[in-house]
Amino acid sequence: MKKVVWTALIAGVVLVAGLRASDAMEAIVRSYLDVQSRLASDKVEGIAPAARAIAAQAARMGEGGAAIAKSAQALEQAADIKAARKAFGDLSDAVIAAAKAEGWKDLPDVKVAFCPMANRSWIQKEDSIRNPYYGTSMLTCGSFTKK
Repeated sequence: MKKVVWTALIAGVVLVAGLRASDAMEAIVRSYLDVQSRLASDKVEGIAPAARAIAAQAARMGEGGAAIAKSAQALEQAADIKAARKAFGDLSDAVIAAAKAEGWKDLPDVKVAFCPMANRSWIQKEDSIRNPYYGTSMLTCGSFTKK
């Protein structure tokens, strides 16, 4: 009887941990999309709080969120739009890798885009390209890729 209870308890902990990671990933992507939109509009105002929120949610993911947390902290510290865009590229790589690891299961509404000029990817919700690496100067530079 004790073995059955422990097995059920362990299975429940694993299930809850999985749900927390997915919940954290959804929250990360919400804040990430806010940053992507701001950079596409050449704005840095509001990026630091979003980056802090991303780092906090990534911490909930444990080791699987370490790369996201590190790049979100760099984004939070970015002194200007050029530094923010560089940090966003690293954050994009980390978020895309984590989403792939989860199988994109909780992120069906996002699209992956790639800018050949910046040689970087990002995710977005809009149906038309909104390039965060060049903003309004080259807003539609890039194309959608497969998840």
